[in-house]
Amino acid sequence: MTTEFSRRTALKGALIGTAALATLRAVPGWAQGRGGTLTAGLTYDIDTLNVYSTGYLGDVQAAVVEGLLAPNGQAEYVPVLATEVPTLQNGGIVLTDGGKKMTVTYKLRPGVKWHDGQPFTSADVKFTWEAVKDEKFIAESKDGTEDIESIETPDELTAICHYNTVASDFASTLFTFGILPKHALEGKDLNTDVYNEKPLGTGPFMVKEFKRGQYVLTERNPNYWRKDDKGEALPYLDQLVFKIIPDSNTLMTQLKSGELGLVVQVPYNQAKQIEGVAGLETIKGPLLSWQHLDFNFKGPKSLQDLAVRKAIAHAMNRQTLVRAQGGFPEPVKSPVVPVFKDLYDPNTPDYAFDVAQANKLLDDAGYAKGSDGIRAKDGETLSYRIVVQAGRADDELAEQVIIAQLKAIGIAANPDNKTGVAYREARYKGDYDLIYGRWITSADPVYSVFYGTKGANNGQGYSNPKLDEVFAKLENTLDPAERKAHAAEMQKILAEDLPSIPLTTNVAVIAKTTKLKDFVPNPTNMTNFVDTSHWHLEG
Repeated sequence: MTTEFSRRTALKGALIGTAALATLRAVPGWAQGRGGTLTAGLTYDIDTLNVYSTGYLGDVQAAVVEGLLAPNGQAEYVPVLATEVPTLQNGGIVLTDGGKKMTVTYKLRPGVKWHDGQPFTSADVKFTWEAVKDEKFIAESKDGTEDIESIETPDELTAICHYNTVASDFASTLFTFGILPKHALEGKDLNTDVYNEKPLGTGPFMVKEFKRGQYVLTERNPNYWRKDDKGEALPYLDQLVFKIIPDSNTLMTQLKSGELGLVVQVPYNQAKQIEGVAGLETIKGPLLSWQHLDFNFKGPKSLQDLAVRKAIAHAMNRQTLVRAQGGFPEPVKSPVVPVFKDLYDPNTPDYAFDVAQANKLLDDAGYAKGSDGIRAKDGETLSYRIVVQAGRADDELAEQVIIAQLKAIGIAANPDNKTGVAYREARYKGDYDLIYGRWITSADPVYSVFYGTKGANNGQGYSNPKLDEVFAKLENTLDPAERKAHAAEMQKILAEDLPSIPLTTNVAVIAKTTKLKDFVPNPTNMTNFVDTSHWHLEG
């Protein structure tokens, strides 16, 4: 059975066996709908369980650590550890200094306790900001920390954040991803502390065991603050287990055998394997993500030649990529996916599939074909290393399509695929010539992290001062009209300068046991595990 969540519905208003695991049995529930163990399969290795350090989506972390706010299944921000989402209308946001700065006040939820029983307070909010911005802490991203100049904590349930700018993305950074416990981490080295293996949170599940490369076992938090509509304690599940299975074939085998009850990232070309399997159903939901081919500006000199990048763009047949992946993705021409109607510019310049034009660009730029059909100029052959994440079936298939399309214009692309952490390191350090992968954004997207000169995810070494100026304007206004205009200019610059080729946007193909109820897909980078407390197993 397949359930489809349409983009219109899910995005209105806003915009992924060990012997030890064989012993993990479902525990009988003490009431209907309670108890049991759900085992989820992850398609990537986990580097750390510190949500601010990881280079991957924080699936496990989202079930353990909570933030002040979170995006729901409709990509709308809702309160979690805060009692309401601050806005201009409710007085939670106040513009200051003639509209150049702002103050955001969070009212915190009373009665919340950390997993060790200590109370959650405003001191934890202030400590999170101080700890993440600390230059000694090696974070994957410190987004949001530099925008805050001070935080007041007049009482235990109030945090007043004074911003040195108007940060339109305040809800999608820092305090949304998770709050750190001051009492457990103050004075500790966040780079090496045991917290990275066993994070202390306020969430519905607590980390019991983390076996690197194999699994993470989490158990029900018996003192979780949230209750259901009947006033009963949450969460319902006793255990939530995450098995690390980077190989797509193994993932599908364990899903069909019943070893897994949930896979949130089924490879497109393997989705049909689930059809008709007793006890399984699939859900197709939207994702705020896009697939892209990036150029390394620190690599071969030829990739700094705009003519080469344009030729490669013209060589990309997106429809072939879509067909190769079961028809699930959709072609795109901008990193701003069309569901962001307030930001997407349909007039963004495009590079149509045109092999003749691609060849002409390379001919005119002086790149001549050799006897082997590969082009060269001034002693440099157009032969590149292309990297995708090994074991990810969709990406490996797309890579083969891209290699064939590049060969048609006299460019050789040689696979240099990497697994797990090695892929992450290559992506962030620029250990590639070409890299194919995906980015996924929050419900309030920030693109400077990908393409800004100092962007945390800009491993390709791309820099454009004019674009940086546009980012500064786009990300420092709350005015919808101004944001739309700056977003259009951003998309135009990216299309003309071409540091990256947006190729397709995605849907999530999620497979789950039919026994799992109250599961709602989340299209944002906060992952499908951001709200697990209501999940329960039927029977």
